[in-house]
Amino acid sequence: MANASTFDSLWANGTVWTPGGPVEADIGVTGGKIAAILPRGAGSAGEVRDCTGLMILPGLIDTQVHFREPGLEYKEDLESGSRSAALGGVTGLFEMPNTKPLTDTPEAMADKVARAKGRMWTDHAFYMGATAENADHMAELERLPGCCGVKIFMGASTGDLLVADDSNLLNVLKHGTRRVAIHCEDEYRMRDRMGERVTGDPASHPVWRDDESALLATKRAVKAAREAKRRIHVLHVTTPQELEFLAQNKDIASCEVTPQHLTLAGEEAYPRLGTLAQMNPPIRSQWHVDGLWHWLGQGVPDVLGSDHAPHTLEEKAKPYPESPSGMPGVQTIVPLMLNHVAEGRLTLARLVDLMASGPQRLFGLIGKGRIVAGYDADFTIVDLKAKWTIDESWLASRCGWSPFTGMQLTGRPVGTVLRGQAVMWEQELAAAPVGEPFRFEETLRS
Repeated sequence: MANASTFDSLWANGTVWTPGGPVEADIGVTGGKIAAILPRGAGSAGEVRDCTGLMILPGLIDTQVHFREPGLEYKEDLESGSRSAALGGVTGLFEMPNTKPLTDTPEAMADKVARAKGRMWTDHAFYMGATAENADHMAELERLPGCCGVKIFMGASTGDLLVADDSNLLNVLKHGTRRVAIHCEDEYRMRDRMGERVTGDPASHPVWRDDESALLATKRAVKAAREAKRRIHVLHVTTPQELEFLAQNKDIASCEVTPQHLTLAGEEAYPRLGTLAQMNPPIRSQWHVDGLWHWLGQGVPDVLGSDHAPHTLEEKAKPYPESPSGMPGVQTIVPLMLNHVAEGRLTLARLVDLMASGPQRLFGLIGKGRIVAGYDADFTIVDLKAKWTIDESWLASRCGWSPFTGMQLTGRPVGTVLRGQAVMWEQELAAAPVGEPFRFEETLRS
């Protein structure tokens, strides 16, 4: 056991979520790392944070966000997006490449890493966007500092980030070794079905971008992955059919679900929210929500991602289908899932697996995902019994809205802790951001 007098800080009187489950204990932190998990009252430190009545979880990670910087900072930027994350109990995130310019070159990746320095409230990494032009160089691009992996858009993107055809998809997968994250919607089927869109009716969005367009792309991605012998990660799965298929292909394909698709059903969401409910892949029916929960209970999804994709209210007010797809979510992912825990749809153990150990396991994060001695002292500290309502004044995203405003929840993040420093405590942010780039096992030699 470490000498108690050497602890920089002590996180005392809480219930600690260890790999073996919840333990009544204190955590001693030194040099930003977990030095010891102690019996209550057994240690002392210069700073003691009282966590009575609170659950100390490993730092929860959101593996899919779009922070819009560079090029679209009027919607969001790295500072405002990560501030939202910290206020919502998220300690780290992976950010997507569809910015302006795209993140598809060494220079663009270095620019994002530089922009994040000293400005991001959470730890972070950035996806390298795959294109037909950079596919041959992906083995080098995916190993750049700050990169969490490769992102492919099979549908729903514009310009160079669209990799719609099988030959270019296969070419990307044949270059490199890291897990490739894929947006699976079939571009060709969606082009054929554009006539299904009804002007002014966002409820036609899931009719146009139907179940088959998602399943078809997912099957094509898995087939290509097998041919290339490359691990893939299917993002924001929305259909039970895809999860049933992916359950038979777990050796090569991991997958993600989002809180939106687990919480919002189209029958209620489109009449109430209109285009605010519009995203890709779409919010679907209650049958789909129930099916996602079934397969979540079977253990098929590996991680949760918010797919935080903000647009301004002015943009969202355009009549469908001129309105852009996407909604904010990084600040609400943890509260929404804690509410699902409170209502019995999810266990706390499964939530920790989806947002801490799952991201660590899939992407090879160093020092993250568990509360054990020697790991980074990253904690998401929550009050499982707190009852509260999501209020617009709480939202930090530059877009200023959420589809979940007014929702009454049970369970709330109280503290967001990075390397022993409370970047958020009781909804107050620290004096300055301390987020750093994630480190990955697969790029140690780089």
